[in-house]
Amino acid sequence: MNLNKRTSKLTIMAMLCALAFVAVLTIRIPIIPVAPFLEYEPKDVIILTGGFIFGPMSAVVISVIVSFIELVTISSTGIIGLIMNILSTVAFVCPAAYLYKKRHSMTGAFVGMVIGCLLMTVIMVLWNYLITPIYMGYPREAVVKLLLPAIIPFNLLKSGINTVLTLLIYKPLVTTLRKSNLLTFHSEENHKTGKLSLGMTLIIGVILVTITMVILVLNNVI
Repeated sequence: MNLNKRTSKLTIMAMLCALAFVAVLTIRIPIIPVAPFLEYEPKDVIILTGGFIFGPMSAVVISVIVSFIELVTISSTGIIGLIMNILSTVAFVCPAAYLYKKRHSMTGAFVGMVIGCLLMTVIMVLWNYLITPIYMGYPREAVVKLLLPAIIPFNLLKSGINTVLTLLIYKPLVTTLRKSNLLTFHSEENHKTGKLSLGMTLIIGVILVTITMVILVLNNVI
């Protein structure tokens, strides 16, 4: 990679880090009534976009940088919160970015994100069971009681929302970067992404409606 390409990549990655941190600062929404401390924030959408453009290792780098910025600015959970943040994001974005790297298509991206959703949920269940009693002072029995009504649905909802948002914004964002000449080289992203097919659009719609209904039910709106 020549100097101009490296500079362009570093510029875009720095921009994505800044956007991801702004997303954490401005959007924090509790979506599980029994566990209001579990807040949704959309930084993984930005980080996964970086993973789709540059590959899974770049997504890991962005995740680590943003998590460290959180640690020294707004986090109240210290080093354990840092580890949990990185684990959650990496578990979601890396399978998606890796599969998309191998299969450059919206279907490849979608399958990767579904795998990421499931992997993130499994990992966060295990780490919440192991770590939450240490840094939040909860008895482990209390954490077990929160798995089904809170931790599992939260991670599935969070990753589901991020999947839909990423599918919706990725192509327009890459197009904007190319038109602004920020993305002028052949990175992990290429021209095979194309437009959303009717089938993929319907899938996104079904996921979005399902997520909305689940959140409304959990909050006793319907």
